[in-house]
Order: sequence, then structure tokens, then C-alpha cells
Amino acid sequence: MPKPALRRVIAATSALAGALALGLTAAPAQAATPLNYAALGDSYSAASGVLPVDLGNLLCLRSTANYPHVIAARTGARLTDVTCGAAQTKDFTASQYPGVAPQADAVTADTDLVTLTIGGNDNGTFINAILDCGTAGILSGGKGSPCKDTYGTSFEDAIDTNTYPALKSALSAVRAKAPDARVAVLGYPWITPATADPSCFAQLPVAEGDVPYLHALQAHLNAVVERAAEETGATYVDFSQVSAGHDACQPLGTRWIEPLLFGTNIVPVHPDALGEQRMAEHTMSVLGLG
Repeated sequence: MPKPALRRVIAATSALAGALALGLTAAPAQAATPLNYAALGDSYSAASGVLPVDLGNLLCLRSTANYPHVIAARTGARLTDVTCGAAQTKDFTASQYPGVAPQADAVTADTDLVTLTIGGNDNGTFINAILDCGTAGILSGGKGSPCKDTYGTSFEDAIDTNTYPALKSALSAVRAKAPDARVAVLGYPWITPATADPSCFAQLPVAEGDVPYLHALQAHLNAVVERAAEETGATYVDFSQVSAGHDACQPLGTRWIEPLLFGTNIVPVHPDALGEQRMAEHTMSVLGLG
């Protein structure tokens, strides 16, 4: 090989070796900055009744297996979890218990992600409806629609009159504190099937005509939550399709919600560990996380 050509080969080889050496010794690319994640909401967010319990605040009956912890674990987010059992929308801006700060205090200008489930406790919507309809169902032997006959549209009227404006106010308060954050408002997974299942009466003692009544009440609440979310620039996470067939009347391992009687949670009519996991997965799917 002529000397000029040989020199060119040697030079090119040296340059390639240098480039490889630089590539091998260069600092690795930095990982994406973890999301600052604030989790707010009621017992469906806190996973009240699911073990293990967060010992940091026993009043809130919060689980470390709730859907916020699942999301944080799978995304590497920095989680601030202030979810609290029995929370209402008013507890976003006022203290729920002595020593428990308003939930919105966990949201700052640096917050990237907020998730929450809220509204079911306002006006006693869930607890009163379930208890009243359960009592009426037992007294009627599961026949007829005694709860619907007694209460009619009163639960839905209270949702429209009181819960809806309270939801908008609470979500607006969150948005004002973190205008650039993604805010995900989760609907409530189905508690009852769409129609009565006679084999479920021992676990969920609701009269056959009141099962669709409660189902429609929950659908109404979720529609109001969705409306408030959309009107405040939040993302609504809809569970109406994905939670179908996973209600409290389904067998363990299929159901996401535990029944009123003979369930596995210490807090009945709430999501179990599987339900919280599925709520997390669907939320991440809707938000494009993970």
C-alpha cells in the first residue's frame, strides 16, 4: 500500500478508536425527572379497609396498597399521599380532623400530577343510600323496590344541588394551586350489578327492584363528577366499562368492590386490593403513564 494511503488508514483508525473510547467513557444519559405526584380524595382513593394500613395517620384509614401507591411504584413518581377515608369535597380546603391539613395543601406549583376520587361522601350519598336500601331490603325480604319508593329522586337531587357545585369549587382550588399539573378525577367503579342477582342478597341485601335504582344513582353521581372535571380542565377517568362485571356481587378474585356482608375488607362496600390495582392500571392507561 502506498505510504499516503497507509497514513490515511492509520488516521481514520485512530479517529474511530478515539470516538469509541469517548462513547465508552461518556456519562450515562440522565433518567427522566420523577413526577411530583399529589394524591387526594376519599376512602376509594385511600383504599380504606385494605391492608397494610399506613401507620402515619390512623384517622384516615389509608392503605399503602391504594391506587396512588401503585401508580407511584410503577412510574417512579414522588408521592405525597393525603387521601383520607370519609373525606368530602370541603376537606380539600379545610381540616378534616385535628392535625390533618386540608388536602389541597399537598398541591403546590411544582406538582406535576394530581389524582383523586371525591364526591361520594357529600350528602352521605353512598353510605346513606347503601344503608337505607340495605335496611329496606332486609325488611322487605328482598322483594319490590322499597328504597326507591321511599326516597325517589332525593339522592340525585342532593347530588345536583349540593355535590356538583362543591366538586367544581374543590377542583378549581386544586387547579389554582397547580395550573400546569395534570389532574385526573376518577369515577367510582360499580358497586352493584345493573340488575338484581338473587344469589347476592346474603352479601348485598338490597331488594331486587332497588339494585337498578342504586346502579342508576351511582351512574348519576359519576356523570356529575365527569361534568365537574371537564368544566375545570381535569381528565375524567371513566370506570363504567372496565369495572362492569367486577361489582360486589362477583366472587373473590373477580370483584373489585367488597360486599356489605361477608367480605374480606374491614370496611365494606369499598375497593379491595385487586380493585385498587385495577383502578391504578386504568388511570395510567388513560393518562399514558408507565
